[in-house]
Amino acid sequence: MEAPPTIPAALRRAATLWPDDVAVAEGGRRVTWSALADRATDVARALVGSGVRPGDRVGLWAPNSTGWIVASMGVYAAGAILAPVNTRFTGAEGAQALRTAGARTLLTVTDFLGTDYVRALAADPELLGSLDVVILSGEPGAQVGWDDFLARGAGVDHTPAEDGLTADDPSDVIFTSGTTGRPKGALLTHGSSTRTYTAWSDAVGLARDDRYLVVYPFFHCAGLKSAVLACVLRGATIVPCPVFAVETVMALVESERVTMLPGPPSLYQSLLNADLSGYDRSSLRLAVTGAAAVPVELVRRMRDELGFASVVTAYGLTETTGTVTACRHDDPIEVIANTSGRPIPGMAVRTVDRSGADVGPGEPGEVLAKGFAVMRGYYGDPAATAEAIDADGWLHTGDIGVLDEAGNLRITDRIKDMFIVGGFNAYPAEIENVLLGHAGVAAVAVVGAPDERLGEVGYAFVVPRAGADPGDLLAWCRGRMANYKVPRHLEIVDALPLNRMGKVEKRVLRDRAASALSRSGPA
Repeated sequence: MEAPPTIPAALRRAATLWPDDVAVAEGGRRVTWSALADRATDVARALVGSGVRPGDRVGLWAPNSTGWIVASMGVYAAGAILAPVNTRFTGAEGAQALRTAGARTLLTVTDFLGTDYVRALAADPELLGSLDVVILSGEPGAQVGWDDFLARGAGVDHTPAEDGLTADDPSDVIFTSGTTGRPKGALLTHGSSTRTYTAWSDAVGLARDDRYLVVYPFFHCAGLKSAVLACVLRGATIVPCPVFAVETVMALVESERVTMLPGPPSLYQSLLNADLSGYDRSSLRLAVTGAAAVPVELVRRMRDELGFASVVTAYGLTETTGTVTACRHDDPIEVIANTSGRPIPGMAVRTVDRSGADVGPGEPGEVLAKGFAVMRGYYGDPAATAEAIDADGWLHTGDIGVLDEAGNLRITDRIKDMFIVGGFNAYPAEIENVLLGHAGVAAVAVVGAPDERLGEVGYAFVVPRAGADPGDLLAWCRGRMANYKVPRHLEIVDALPLNRMGKVEKRVLRDRAASALSRSGPA
């Protein structure tokens, strides 16, 4: 099936082809494709009536829900650029993301797990005062309630989507923190999104009768693109899950007859380590994973013990609309478990040495990607864009990989020192910048360390200031950064290992952290 040119066009197609099929199943509520398209149009007209114009950025800070899907589709139909905010961000982190995007409007909630995102922004009254804040759910307080917001659309006859968005129009600013500690927003387009996830859906074998449980957060490409958009393109049913817990996931698998359950390897490891004997999981057929090395044994157990008929692995970055390569659902198990597959149609991958020369099959090199899915650039940051994308259009991923003779890619290392905590990217420089704000810290280095459940966690090496005791550092961190960024381990040291250039030798610290954890056993 050919990719529609825009996301609103994809939704209109779904409403035309499958009007009475269930688009979203959440709790006891069901929303059909025709109803979802109508509700998205109502949101789009309310945004237009609120003064939002094509190209304006609209923040969306809320957990996975039907309301999130409706709101995002409305933003696209209004011709605005969606700027999702990580639900785990603190107020300061959320404010920084919204400022970077230049958002004028924020759609948010006040009732997620005891978190009121409006209150979280109260520490930045200048930003809060500049935003038109609309409350999706929860008490609106001084902000605009949802019904009052929708009333703004009265008298608006047309949306920009109806008047002619194009494939080249920007659709999203998706944030990925860089190694400098600043959030950078990758600017993606409608056409790159629909084309990527048409190809992705073909590769993994997603079908109209699938029921897709979405544990991946909607603010990330994995949730927004490979889940919500892929379902729009294929007509599969979206089953949102706001928070991962084994009991919650398995109850939804059973009650909603879930067939598709994607996630990082840690999700499946958690399921395999739990007692699932009381749950009916006979509906499960398809799993898609990545974000970390996937052992062959894990793939075998996912098939044999969890019951997946098909397990697929893939590789991508926010800067590539979430996907560069993917295994095909009928690939041999060894290819799926040991590689991230081949480039999707329209994308190319090279591996190069430090001089930029291509390396041969089986040789490690930096992974470069090129093609339609590569971002337009980092929003408002031409210098960072020029650093990431060279003059020939190749995106330098910062990952080290190996290509085999068949063109399958295997990721082996990360140049940028990033580590992945349960599927979430964590960046040492960003975490270190926060830790250095503690009065007892003179120097600090953070590395990723192996963790049985999450894959990796942060391990902080701290040089204390003279006479200071930074013993409360980890508790201090929890109020200042998202919980997955908070190091799980802390080691006080006299000095950090430095090379001759004065740079911290992170590899030495990674080895030291791994050794310390192997001696002490699981935390």
